[in-house]
Order: sequence, then structure tokens, then C-alpha cells
Amino acid sequence: MNCLTYRYRAFFAGARAYGYSEGMRKYFVLIAGLCVVSGAIAQSYPSRTIRWVAPSASGSTSDIVARLVAEKLGAALGTTVAVDNRPGAGGNIAAEIVVKSAPDGYTLLTGITPLAVNPSLYSKLGYDPLRDLAPVMLLSSAPLVLVVHPSIPAKTVRDVIALAKRRPGELTFPSAGNGTASHLAGEMFKMMAGVDMLHVPHKLVMQGVLDLVSGRMSLMINVLPEMLPFIRSGKLNAIAVTSLKRAEVTPELPTIDESGLRGFAVTSWQGVLAAAKTPPEIIVKLNEELGKVLRAPEMRTRMGELGLEIVAGSPEQFAQHLRSETEKYARIVKASGTKLD
Repeated sequence: MNCLTYRYRAFFAGARAYGYSEGMRKYFVLIAGLCVVSGAIAQSYPSRTIRWVAPSASGSTSDIVARLVAEKLGAALGTTVAVDNRPGAGGNIAAEIVVKSAPDGYTLLTGITPLAVNPSLYSKLGYDPLRDLAPVMLLSSAPLVLVVHPSIPAKTVRDVIALAKRRPGELTFPSAGNGTASHLAGEMFKMMAGVDMLHVPHKLVMQGVLDLVSGRMSLMINVLPEMLPFIRSGKLNAIAVTSLKRAEVTPELPTIDESGLRGFAVTSWQGVLAAAKTPPEIIVKLNEELGKVLRAPEMRTRMGELGLEIVAGSPEQFAQHLRSETEKYARIVKASGTKLD
């Protein structure tokens, strides 16, 4: 008699002793068997290379994080975790690859902020992030930062708002394109401050940054890690960060929330997801191993150098974060009137 048959017979005998009907006993036996099989799946995982699909170009902050974590995760799991860069379409190309993959834990996705934005931007999105993906762990987050060109006479959020009200439609802010985090953060600022500023979309975020550094643009709200070199060199003046608490890397900078726009909160985040219906035991195993990777002192140091704060947490916490972010950006997209199809 093998171990599985023994477990079935023992469970069935116990159910009979407690007076359950034969139908209920068979149901319980089925559940017990599934638990045993699921446990076996988790123990044997992984047995081959894991593909980690990244929606950003090589060398970007999110790509650097994916490669740092993937290398350590592979070592912990005893396999190779290979990062596959698939940028384009606001992250939809990468997301659809994972959505259409087998739900076996061998294809993972770097989920970034656009994952919560795209359902509102695209009327014909080919997938539903909340339905078709299984959150594993929210890895990190970073605030955006409001910066101005040195020629702009503003040192505080109140200064920026007052200047924008005196010169409606004259202040310009670039972004990496319609619907990107830098664009929607600017729209949120306009909406909450009651000001009119001109959005100038660019194909690449660095094009917008360089236009700002040259003085062709007035201000920008962009991811803090990407702006730190320009802030530290004095080419741009930092006004405030967009998170609800001050950033560890720039504790001297106030938040926009504490500067008067109560409730203003925008962060750039990065997490790991798998295809929906991936066995829960595999999700739990990945979450546990990722947690160990992120808690390592050298990883915390490296992430801090990139201007990122480690989040970690459970799959359920990441799922709640994704839902709340999706709801928030739906309101911003609707107010801005932005659509991409």
C-alpha cells in the first residue's frame, strides 16, 4: 500500500466514525487527495528554468531590480530565473505573455504602475489584471518628485501653485507619454491644486527630462531615482515628493501632502505576478523565497542606493494594493479625459 492510498483509507475511516454520509466522506477524501497532490507539486517546484518577463527596457530601474532579485531568487530555488525584457504598449506586451502562459509558476511578470492604469486607458484591453494575474509579492516602491527648472521662481509647492494660478496654461510639464505615471501625476496635481498647466508628451521619459534640464520645460513630476542625479548636480530644483511619507533617500524634502495638497499620493511600484490559477502552494513558496531575498542586508543596501524602499508583504496585500491603485487611476484618467486605443 503506497502512502497516498494509506492516507485515503485513514481519512475515509475517520469520516465514517464521525457519522458523515458516504457522499460527504467521498468529498472529504477528494479534498484530502488534492491537498496531498498540491503539496507534492510545491515540493517539486521548480524543476526547470523560470522565465521572468519584464515590461521595461534593459538598464531601466525596474529592469535593474528584476535582475537583482531574479539572480538571488534563482540561487535560493536552485534554478535559473532568466529575465526576458518585453517593453512596449505600456507594459501590455509583457502582461499578455504571462496571462497566456501555463499557470505553473514558470512564467513570472514584473508588475509596475501601468498595470493599474491600463484598464482605464484602453477600452479594448486584452486582459484584466485583477482577474487574469495572481499577485505574488509587491517588491518595492519609490515616490515621484516634483522638480522645477532653476529659472522657475518657486521653492515650495505653494509657490508652484501660486505661479501656475498667475500664469494659467503657461507652465509646461513633460512626460514619457499620455497615460504614463509622470503624466497622470501631473494631471492629479492640476486637479487637486485647481491650476492649468500644459502637458507635453514625449516618446521617452529621458527626452522630457533633458527638455526640462535645458529650460524648454518648466517642471516635472517623475520617479525619484531617475531624477536624483539632476537634483544632486543642481541642474534641477527639487520641491517635494509624492508619497505620503518622506523618502529615506531625501529626508529633507517634504511631501506634497504635508505641503498643502492633503491626500496627494502617487508612487512608482514594482511587484511580481504569475498567471491566474497558478497553484496557491507555488505562490506561497515564491512569496516566502522573495521575502528572504529582500530581507538580506546587501539587498536592502542596493535598493536604497537606487532610491527604492522595500515593501515585501503577502500576496493578499499586493492584491489589495493593485485593486486600490486601479480604482485611484480610474478616477484620474476619467478626470483627465485620456484614452489610448
